[in-house]
Parts: sequence; C-alpha cells; structure tokens
Amino acid sequence: MPKQTIPKQELLTRELVLAAIEKSGGSAQKGDIARALGIGPEQKKELREILRALEEEGALGRTGRKRYADTHALPASGVMDIIDRDADGELIARMRGPDGLFGPQIRLAPGEARGAKGEAAIGVGDRVLARIARTDDGMEARVVKRLGQSAHRILGVFRISKDERGRKFGGGRVEPADRKARFDIVIEAHNVGEAKHGDLVLVEIDARQAERAPNSNFGGPKHGLIKEIVGNESDPRAASILAMHTHGIMPGFTPEEEAQAKAAKPAPLKGRVDLRQVPLITIDPEDARDHDDAVFAQPDGDAKNPGGWRVWVAIADVSHYVTPGSALDRGAFRRGNSTYFPDRVAPMLPETLSADLCSLREGEERACLAVEMVFGADGKKRRHQFVRGLMRSAAKLSYEAAQAAIDGEPNEKTGPLLETILKPLWAAYACAWKGREQRQPLDIDAPEHKIMFKDGRVAGVKRRERFDAHKLIEEFMIQANVCAAETLELKGRPQIFRIHDRPSDEKVAALTDFLPTVEMAWAKGQSVTAARFNRILHLAEKSANKDIINEVVLRTQSQAVYSPDNIGHFGLNLARYSHFTSPIRRYADVTIHRALIRALGLGDDGATAKDEARHAETAKHVSETERKSMAAERDATSRFIAAFLADRIGATFPGRVTGVTRFGLFIRLDETQADGLAPIRSLGEERWHHDEAAHALVGEQSGVRFPLGMRVEVRLEEATPISGGLLFSVLTDAEPPAPGWRKSKHGRVIGRDFSKHRGKRRR
Repeated sequence: MPKQTIPKQELLTRELVLAAIEKSGGSAQKGDIARALGIGPEQKKELREILRALEEEGALGRTGRKRYADTHALPASGVMDIIDRDADGELIARMRGPDGLFGPQIRLAPGEARGAKGEAAIGVGDRVLARIARTDDGMEARVVKRLGQSAHRILGVFRISKDERGRKFGGGRVEPADRKARFDIVIEAHNVGEAKHGDLVLVEIDARQAERAPNSNFGGPKHGLIKEIVGNESDPRAASILAMHTHGIMPGFTPEEEAQAKAAKPAPLKGRVDLRQVPLITIDPEDARDHDDAVFAQPDGDAKNPGGWRVWVAIADVSHYVTPGSALDRGAFRRGNSTYFPDRVAPMLPETLSADLCSLREGEERACLAVEMVFGADGKKRRHQFVRGLMRSAAKLSYEAAQAAIDGEPNEKTGPLLETILKPLWAAYACAWKGREQRQPLDIDAPEHKIMFKDGRVAGVKRRERFDAHKLIEEFMIQANVCAAETLELKGRPQIFRIHDRPSDEKVAALTDFLPTVEMAWAKGQSVTAARFNRILHLAEKSANKDIINEVVLRTQSQAVYSPDNIGHFGLNLARYSHFTSPIRRYADVTIHRALIRALGLGDDGATAKDEARHAETAKHVSETERKSMAAERDATSRFIAAFLADRIGATFPGRVTGVTRFGLFIRLDETQADGLAPIRSLGEERWHHDEAAHALVGEQSGVRFPLGMRVEVRLEEATPISGGLLFSVLTDAEPPAPGWRKSKHGRVIGRDFSKHRGKRRR
C-alpha cells in the first residue's frame, strides 16, 4: 500500500505556523512544524524565514536549542526573571527557559514585590517562581517563591572605592540607573575588568557570592560582575544612552537592512501621477531632519462649491521601499516607531531612507502617496481622492518662518511664497477650522518644553511656542488620516485604526471629586463628551489653576492605541481615524499605505493576505513600542534636566504640586518643568493623611493641607543625573483647613470648624 502523503501547503503563512505550534501544545521543533503542515523540501526555506521573522518580532521564543514556543501560549507557572520597571514603577518579568528568556513582558501583580516576612522586597535582578494569571487587562505574574538572583543585567554607573583620604583601592560599586533601586551593587576588585570610574556598565548579580552569603537576600549588599561597558557618564549623550538601554531601544540596523536601504533607488514616474508642478511645501520644526508631509491649497474652482477649498496633503511613499517581509520591514516592525530624545533620534528606518529617499526634500523628486481634499465654505470635507504620485517640494519652511511671513515679517525665502502659497494655505485652514469647531474635539492645552544644548551640554529649558502654523499642519494631517480610514472602510478592506476610548467611570468620578477643590464642578448624570471637557477647560482659562486643571483633565483621558476593531476616537470626536501621515517614523502608518495601495489598485506592493491576517498582532505590538518609546523619552529628559540642576543644590525654585501620594508631593518647577518629589518627611513633624477625594495631604492634628495644584516654593536637596531623580523640601506654608474640617481624636472630618490655624513655615 503506497505511503499516504500530507497535501502540500500552497500558501505558507505565519498564522499556519503559529497554529501548528499551538496544536503541538504550545511548543514544537522545526521538523514537527514541517510535518504538521505537510511541508516539502522546496518550502523549508520559506518556513525558516517565517520562524526567524516570528522570533525577531517576539511572537516566538526558544525553550530549547531547536524548540520554538508561542510566546502567547505560556505555561501556567515557571521561573521568571525580574528585568525592568514600567513607567508606573511596577516590576516587569519574563519567563526563563533552557536557552534564555522568552515570551512577552509580564507585570507582577500589585503587592507581589513585597518580600516574605524578614526578606527584602523583590526587585530588578531577582529570579522567582511565579504563576501566570490572565486578567481583563492582560497577564500578570504572582510570586510563589523567590529563587535568588537572575542573570539579568542591571544598568548603572561604576564608582571606584576610596578610603577616608580619597585614595583609591580595589573594587567599587555600581549605582543603578533605576531611580527606584534602593541599594548600590558592590563590585569586588577581581570583577571590575576594564571599567573606569564613571563608566556606564551592565552588571550581573554574582550568584556565587549569593551562595556564599545566603543572607544577601535579606537586605544585605548585593555583589555583581561587570559584563559590559556601554559609555561614560561624562558623555553628553549619557542620558539618552541610559534611557535606550533601560527601555530596550537599541540603535543601529542589521547588515541586511543597511544593504537593502543602500540599494534603494529613486522611484520612477511610471505608474504614478505627475505632481511635480504642484507647489507643495513642507513646514516642520527648525531642526527636523526628515520630512514626511507636504501641503498645498487653492480655491475650489467648482461653481457648485462657492467659497470652498482644495487641499493637497502629500506623504512620503515609504511602502515603495519597505516591502512586506523584507529585512527593512522586519526591522521597522520590531522597532514599531522612531524614538525622539532631546539630543538624538533612534530612527525606525536607516538614514538612507528616513533622511533621504523617503524625505520630501526641497527641490528633489520624491515618491509620495497624496490625497486631494475638497472642503465646503462651512469647513466640512465634501470629498477626497488618493493618488500615488511623484512630487518636488517647492520649499522647506520652519513653523517659525511660515508664521512670521503670515504675521507680516517675510524673509527672502518666504516673501516670494506669501501670496501664491502661504496665504491660500492659511485661508484654507481658516475654512477647515470652522468644521473643527463644529466637531468640538478635546482642546487640552498641554505645553511642550524643549531642552536647549550648548557644546553638548544642557544650557536651559524653554517652552515651545505654538503658532497657527502648528495648528494648520495638525488639522490637515488629521483630515488626511480621516480620509485614509474612510477610504479603506468604503472599500471593505481591513485596517489598523487609531482608537481612543471614552474615559472610565472611575476617572470621571475622580475628576468630579477634584473640581470642587478648584471651585469648579462636573454635573453628574450627563453624558461624557469632549465638548463637556472643553467647557471645563474654557472656564479654566480665567483660573489661577489653569495648568493643573488641564493636567487633571488630560490624566482623566484613556490612552489612545492601535486596533483592527474601530470604536472611534473620543479625543478628536471622530467616528473613524487611522494614522497615515508619518510612515517614516510609525509602522502603523506603513500598514495604512499598503492597505490603500491594495484597495485602490495603486501598485503590486500593497498589503498582502499575511499583512491583513496579522493586524491584531501588529496593532498590539506597535501600541506597546509606542508606550516604550514615550517612557524612554521621558526618562532621558528627566536625566538631562537632573544633570542641568546638579550644580544648583540648595537653590530655591517656584513650582506647583502636580501629584499627591501617601509618601509625599510631586512638584513641577516653573523654570524647567522638571518633576521631583518632596518626601512626606520634608513637610514637617505632623502626621499627614492622604485625602484621595480632595487630592491633598492633610495634617491630622491641624487640618492644614497641601492640595493638588498648590503654588509652592521649594529647595532642591538632591539631583541624581544617573536616575533623573530630584528631591525637594517645601518652604511654603500649608494652606488653611478646608471649610467644614474639625479635628477628631483620629484626625477625621466630623463637622464644621473654621479654625485659622496655619502650619509652621518649613525651611
């Protein structure tokens, strides 16, 4: 009887590979996968490529030399290494297999970091036995037992030990870059290697020392081995280097990516609409190196649309160069987005593309995907159409230069463009703004600040000015993004939406409790809309608490994410919205470009069936990389500012309370927008109660209080550039008790008492 053969797979996809691994119990060797799918010799190379891509992206991990495991099909329990903390300070862990770490990053459940009785708290660098629990918010780990130290590397600064006379002697210590770390790591002389004082190093906990000193887990000093030198704290870029290593944002590209980028050629006109005579211009920050988008506007000549405008938005055609499944595609997916630090960029794409072939440079022919939008006189978009074109930017302008020209101060470059390009753009923007005002998107004033450098060092921090030029580009990009989402929905094509859910009931309740503390109110029972928030923000314009009200409203909002399932965008008050306008720096936008190319028949390099089948995975991944980049950018900024303030210890600064916790006050300085902590011990000897509803620390004996938003003067007590941490002491008197407060023996509110008692001035 002839041997039965399994039918050969005509189309081998990543989904089939993952399904085969899942059927094998969550892990399988390559041969097992091939047999399960009926793959012949001619498809084994394709299988290898898919397995490699899945492993690079983190969808698969190795649990043995030849065994692959689906990272989403984790065991119910296992050994985990504590590798990091998230932006909220929660510990992050990963599973450990025979060949190293695998699987997704998983947070420890609340309270799990507390050690058993008599033990120190669990921290980065520890190894635990844990159970994996699935919750509505994803997965979390619950510690069963502490197992000792992991092989995870901790980033910090090496300090050589000195005696009382300042003389160096063998060994030293490493100060962890994690500001929540409580102890330095001791480095014995024979473990120092080539490290010098001030070097940024990666250190592993010395497991042998832990065995020799079993009580080291009970609060004693940890000993470590220096494994790698990544820089020096004197390097002007040290803050960015630390942030990149801390958050796993690695610079550079693989040789395959570099080779593919260098081999790229300018796109030909064939198959494209010739837009080279359309005077599109780019308007960007003065120091921008890449230019995703260009704009042009003119009155609509259609007699049926009097007072209407035609607006072109052209976006760099990144998908022409970053093709599905290529090395560039795999690398761009893995990074998810570019990360922007105060002094440098970790780009998603090699510079050959991001700053050259995919950048809409002045006077040079560039491939683009463009949309022409037609607006009525009422500001509402009437129709639009997409084309794949070839353009030539007529000018590269900064926001400042474009705005100055409109304000009556043109320069040599903007003068000739004023009547023909700039004024029509502003008139079209004024028209589109009417539609925006009817739509009522959320209008939070969240000021941005820029760190100024001189000779590689921080010279100061200044508030970024926001012009109508910024709003013009922002509004036209929003409209172009809407066009992309509408087109794909109309064509029935799957896509990755940018969604923003309404605020949770809990956050709205917290806002409702807060507003009376600043003499405002949120009427209960009414629907939650962006327009309602805008009314609060409008009233706040006349309030001394404007900044803190804006911040609290911002904190009330949900986080925008990517998803293949559309729920609309609450903040923009839009029913459908997808990111299309920044493909140089966001992978989500690349997927929309490919989807449009396929939906509109604009080429043979559009979205593939594989691309569309993995939309849920892609959306989840790029949402995570976006959060990681935001955390890294915040950390780098904090470290740069801490370095700037390090020589001003003892100086006093005006600021505002931006956070209230049971352990102290978070203060933001007016001058630099630096954030730091005033520990509760710095507020005086009185016992302080954290009133969550009032967002205040309240003296249990006196009733005086430090509320959210309070103006304070603080003294800088400590600045730690390695971690970005700042410690303050508050010099301002606490505010009088709230109306209705009177002391009970427990310091609770039990009735009215208009005591005028004020706390002592604290120096």
